[in-house]
Amino acid sequence: MRVVMFGYQTWGHRTLQALLESEHDVVMVVTHPRSEHVYERIWSDSVADLAEEHGIPVLLRNRPDDEELFERLKDADPDIIVANNWRTWIPPRIFGLPRHGTLNVHDSLLPKYAGFSPLIWALVNGEPEVGVTAHLMDEELDAGDIVLQRAVPVGPTDTATDLFHRTVDLIAPVTTGALGLIAAGRTEFTRQDRSQASFFHKRSLEDSRIDWNWPAEDLERLVRAQSAPYPSAFTFHRGKRLDILSAVVSEARYGGTPGRIFYREGDGVVIVAGADARTGRNHGLAVTRVRTEDGRELGASEYFTTMGGYLTARP
Repeated sequence: MRVVMFGYQTWGHRTLQALLESEHDVVMVVTHPRSEHVYERIWSDSVADLAEEHGIPVLLRNRPDDEELFERLKDADPDIIVANNWRTWIPPRIFGLPRHGTLNVHDSLLPKYAGFSPLIWALVNGEPEVGVTAHLMDEELDAGDIVLQRAVPVGPTDTATDLFHRTVDLIAPVTTGALGLIAAGRTEFTRQDRSQASFFHKRSLEDSRIDWNWPAEDLERLVRAQSAPYPSAFTFHRGKRLDILSAVVSEARYGGTPGRIFYREGDGVVIVAGADARTGRNHGLAVTRVRTEDGRELGASEYFTTMGGYLTARP
């Protein structure tokens, strides 16, 4: 099939690479200009550079809603558009233009975790698996019929970075497998159960701020979800920002006020956690490694030289 590809960052790069290695003919690529947004500098392999290396025409757009793009698409005469990590709304006259419509490749197990940063949100929420879905685009974001979906399990110590590498490897087989079904003449696919749908916003600095009223189990997943190269989960100690680089749920249960720097346990220092921590039934968060405001990385036992005092959400 003749394919126009819409995509950005490493997800789009992997999709384009899969298309270039397939039997299909990539006739044009549309991608976003480079961005300095903190989350868009991560996993930022260039779709434009890869396309240009292969002599494929490239159009740069923030939004695909101008007449020039529409005319270029008509001239390209695609059988299908393939999109992955396109960051803005694609209007119906664009996604419905090709003979077979538009195949969107999304890094979640739709209908759950539509929208943005699905791996991080899924890890924060304790999902047992994550994955990649190829679906046909319609007027509702990430809601079209599922052509192909693959999942991988989430392990008890996995970080968002681990899950990125595991799911990005699914992009090629999911993309080419879905295109194979469409090229073979399949037209009926799996409708999404919209009662199970959830939609998530982009991550921002505020989403990495630690709230010590959360249970320790949730905070431990937040720390793993904000793994390097993502901005770390953070708190404040004596008015200065302190990044929490690694932590585990404490073995013992600790009572008191959330945020209290309480007790050394193993290689960690336990921080009281949970809105009902006063009951003494909660586990704490045993912080094991931190980074100070001036960039020093230290073991928690080295940083917290005395017990007592509090970690807070704000200075």
